[in-house]
Amino acid sequence: MPFALFLLGVAVFAQGTSEFMLSGLVPDIARDLGVSVPSAGALTSAFALGMVAGAPLMAGLARRWSRRGALLGFLAVFLAVHVVGAVTDSFTVLVATRVVGALANAGFLAVALVTAVGMVGPEAGGRATSTLLGGVTLACVVGAPAGALLGQLWGWRAAFWAVALLSLPAVVAVARSVPAGAADSGRPSLRAELRSLRNPRLRVALLLGALVNAATFCTFTYLAPLVTQVTALGSGWVPVVLALFGAGSFLGVAVGGRLAERRPGAVLTGGGGALCLGWAAFALAAGTPAVALGLVLVQGPLSFGVGSTLISQALRTASDAPTLSGGFATAAFNVGAALGPWLGGTAIGAGLGYRSPVWVSAALVAVALLTAGLAARRNRRAPGCRTRASWPA
Repeated sequence: MPFALFLLGVAVFAQGTSEFMLSGLVPDIARDLGVSVPSAGALTSAFALGMVAGAPLMAGLARRWSRRGALLGFLAVFLAVHVVGAVTDSFTVLVATRVVGALANAGFLAVALVTAVGMVGPEAGGRATSTLLGGVTLACVVGAPAGALLGQLWGWRAAFWAVALLSLPAVVAVARSVPAGAADSGRPSLRAELRSLRNPRLRVALLLGALVNAATFCTFTYLAPLVTQVTALGSGWVPVVLALFGAGSFLGVAVGGRLAERRPGAVLTGGGGALCLGWAAFALAAGTPAVALGLVLVQGPLSFGVGSTLISQALRTASDAPTLSGGFATAAFNVGAALGPWLGGTAIGAGLGYRSPVWVSAALVAVALLTAGLAARRNRRAPGCRTRASWPA
């Protein structure tokens, strides 16, 4: 893998830290700004909604810029809004900074995904995608627990300042490592790229990615109250639990990236089934610390292994949309990141307790498996279909 690809992962790590760190900060933000825990949890949904809207929009806008210029511009905006978020006393302003920061993050990730695959070619696209998304999972391993620890020591605002500072070396890394290049030219028109969404296999892959990611974020957003209220561990365990989930996620992306190029169907079918059963087991055993901690470690690699494989398959299927394919994948990924916390917060708000988001996660993966099965059955019946699909759709 080119060294520049790993440096892009550094920038993705800074942005992923911002998204994931709220899992350990939700109770403190709610208390400090005088809102409910589900309302504070909606900050994750606000970020994800900005990612959903921003991914195709920013990817389309970035067609006019060089890729390095686009990446640097998105990073600069991302840094600025975290400074504003760190100093505000208004929950409304904080929500606004999350949306704007998400737009910048969406644009960066959409351009970075396409840039990463372009560096290595489609034959190594799965590994390139997993290398880039390694920055996301490293944010789970290091960024999210570090954010939770900073929140416990110096308040949740310290975590926002840390992300702003972390973005500075990311700016330098992108400026030095990504070739200047030029604005995209000789590409299909924007309208032609949008027409690629008519591909039913692409739509199924994006839908599955959204459902699996919704399941991941549904539980991940509320891990802090789950650990302290249901598992009955002290607040000092929150960073440990987040680190366990993140460590497993990093492993899942690394392994999934290689398998995505050789046996994507096995990853999605076997991994998806295990993921569904794992969430159900976690909901049942959340009150037993040893079992709960073990399942946190297991669900991380399953969630991100399946999720990253779906992203790489979506990018491969959208090969006729060379500038918007990253936007499609980013948008789908974050539809799930918005839907999951909202569904989990709704379940908690309905009085179903802090186990309920885990049950919702199990249900979401079950829907994904059913959808994949129905799509695969339809494809087998279609005239001229291939006998071996690259995923179960």
